[in-house]
Amino acid sequence: MPTDKRWKQRPEGSTWGDFGDDDELGRINLLTPEKVLQGVREVDAGITFSLSLPLDYPGGIALNQRRHPPILAPTEDMNGESATFFNVHMSEMEDWGDPRYVDVWADDVVTLWLQYSTQWDGLAHVGAEFDADADGVEEGVYYNGYRAGVDIAGPAEDARGDGYRHRSFLHHLGVEHMAFHGVQGRGVLVDLEHHFGREWKGVDLKTLQQVMAADNVVVEPGDMLLLHTGFATQLLEMNREPNLRKLFTSCAWLDARDESLLEWIAHSQISALVADNYAVEGMLGKDADKVEGRHSFLPIHHLCLFRLGVPLGELWYLHELAAWLRDHNRSRFLLTAPPLRLPGAVASPLTPIATV
Repeated sequence: MPTDKRWKQRPEGSTWGDFGDDDELGRINLLTPEKVLQGVREVDAGITFSLSLPLDYPGGIALNQRRHPPILAPTEDMNGESATFFNVHMSEMEDWGDPRYVDVWADDVVTLWLQYSTQWDGLAHVGAEFDADADGVEEGVYYNGYRAGVDIAGPAEDARGDGYRHRSFLHHLGVEHMAFHGVQGRGVLVDLEHHFGREWKGVDLKTLQQVMAADNVVVEPGDMLLLHTGFATQLLEMNREPNLRKLFTSCAWLDARDESLLEWIAHSQISALVADNYAVEGMLGKDADKVEGRHSFLPIHHLCLFRLGVPLGELWYLHELAAWLRDHNRSRFLLTAPPLRLPGAVASPLTPIATV
């Protein structure tokens, strides 16, 4: 392993090292004070839109068997016993209460699968087998050469190494860095649903550029790009009972088989890529994969998370924002979208806010 840095060679076309040898933010670095001011300058109506689904959507585990809806429960009582601290009358509490007190307490805990609903995919969500040491041997690495099993640790009984109960922990590339930096700047929305309805359609670069030209959408370096397809709106209509056959045969998706689209994403210098659908790119399965040789199953995830350091937003809710922007002949707005400042986490739910 290299002694001076984590890698001796970087993937072709990657940004590894461009923001510093120890960078953990990727293109979030492009959210500079000037980019924040550009977003603020888009605000003239003072209207805000929540861009999050309710976090118990999509419902069930049909979209992903490893991701479950959040589970709420009361916390343990004041003596550290049984989870019962809910609707507790302080006038009746043995050690802490007094008949004079009128307070009734509720305190809860949540078991939360961080990528179940509206989310950021952090930079350690997808890595690759790559010969970063230039020794002819591929190893599991993530953005900027951080190592699987070392920097991205687990499963283990004490993955953080501090005696606590973490069974996985990111010593580098955790979403807390993104949260601390702040995710605020200019968002730019492309309204694919307006042009294609809920047609199941792969969007290549030519199609994307035609839509952008028709709607006078301009994307500049540091912008956060959002794609409205109608997928999340359809999820809401299904009322936590997702119909997989319908979901995966409707609404637009980025066609990662188009190499020119991948090149455009890289050269555009967007700071983040967001969609209201399940994965931003199409989940086409192995049967649709005609590429020979070793390659990524999800090319946009590979490009953005592994090579460029561009976080991916998935299952955002864009319905009302898209309608308002179209009614006002606009595509730009101030976007505020920090993840949870949760040390060591791969990904994070969030409640993004668009201000117009």
